[in-house]
Amino acid sequence: MCNGVPRTSSHIGKRAIVIGAGISGLAAARALADHFEEVVVFERDEFPSGATARPGAPQGKQAHGLLGGAMKALEELFPDFARDLVQAGALPVNHGCELLLEFPGMDTFPRREWDWLTYSLSRPLIELTMRRRVERQGNITLRGGCRVLEILGRSDGALVTGVRCDTVSGQEMISADLVVDASKHGGLTLSFLKSAGQPPPEETTIGVDIRYATALYALSDGALGEFKAIVTFPKPPEGIHFAYLLPVENNCWQLLLVGRGDDAPPVDGDEFLAYAQKLNTPTVYNAMKGAKRLSAVARYSFPESKWRHFARLDSFPRALLPIGDAICCLNPVYGQGITVAVQEANALRRLLSVHAWQADPLATLGREFLAEAEAIIQAPWAISAIPDFIYPQTRGERPNDLEDRLKFQDALTRVSTHDADVYELVAEVRHLLKPLTVLDEPELVRRVEAEMATV
Repeated sequence: MCNGVPRTSSHIGKRAIVIGAGISGLAAARALADHFEEVVVFERDEFPSGATARPGAPQGKQAHGLLGGAMKALEELFPDFARDLVQAGALPVNHGCELLLEFPGMDTFPRREWDWLTYSLSRPLIELTMRRRVERQGNITLRGGCRVLEILGRSDGALVTGVRCDTVSGQEMISADLVVDASKHGGLTLSFLKSAGQPPPEETTIGVDIRYATALYALSDGALGEFKAIVTFPKPPEGIHFAYLLPVENNCWQLLLVGRGDDAPPVDGDEFLAYAQKLNTPTVYNAMKGAKRLSAVARYSFPESKWRHFARLDSFPRALLPIGDAICCLNPVYGQGITVAVQEANALRRLLSVHAWQADPLATLGREFLAEAEAIIQAPWAISAIPDFIYPQTRGERPNDLEDRLKFQDALTRVSTHDADVYELVAEVRHLLKPLTVLDEPELVRRVEAEMATV
């Protein structure tokens, strides 16, 4: 009800604004479209006509893939999205039998076809496919070449009312009933809080100093044998090098090599391939024999994972929602960021559906959404934090039981190498399809503890 009168429409307001047209921004725009008369997405970059990397997405030239959890969330937001991806050129990969996953010192994992798929493609193609679906919504407007300079609102920070942005025709002040900050680091939200004299959120950080690089290749026929993709993990704490060899559109492959600290993959093409010899297994290097490089080597640095706990603030501006990387930047080595962003967008969509019929739909929306986002992030943060902390140079507050967790994880991986059901279960957790709690099942814990006792 509104002023005693029942609501007759699921529309919450006239206009919602989304800052940023990356994956989290596009997902958020779709979530908002059913509940606002107009959704405007502002992006500082001009939109490329094809699957081309843009300056505002510095990881655009790096290897990407869509985890099983990402696909589930995207299908919820955009029905038949997998079909659109395949039509655009994405490659479906069944991780149960088409991915060679290597943990040095471990036996190979059992091969079995799973009933869920992941999709391998370039980051620009993911964005292009999402933009095409968003553009089908008649009430969503994508405005490229428009940089948001400031979030506007009351001086006490209690309410957000719109944005100030820089466009080709000059600066504009645009009002909104809701503003979603899907920018890379949430700087506009933090600036608004600061200008209103409100405290910043607590932050949890894990300093990883990841340095990685990607190049595009054409491979020799049969270079990967019976597999479609290869992922090689290091043997820590001495080993620090990861590698991903993934198929992308146009019959090409992306090779991603990862180091830490001062040990960064070189940008020279020959030296880049030679760097692959530092891996703990020769599989990727052997697969690259006879390969033809099709792009320059693009390098990227990721200093730290950062989680801003907006949900812990005593108060938060009404009509403002950060989302995606604006809340949490996860170590990209584990590929969880896209999944988390789209899961958050789906959480927003579900909350909007409930709030749309309330007397004051925005009264508690921000608090409830931020709490849900906090819950969504907990599992992927834990999944990446434990292996990151195995390295002594990693910065951050280590769990008191870190040694026990590392031993459990190592033993769980060993159990997975000779039990196909456990292997798939662990994969479903890592792909954010199932909660971490499924690994607490008593019989599984008993088996893992028995494996731990053999070392």
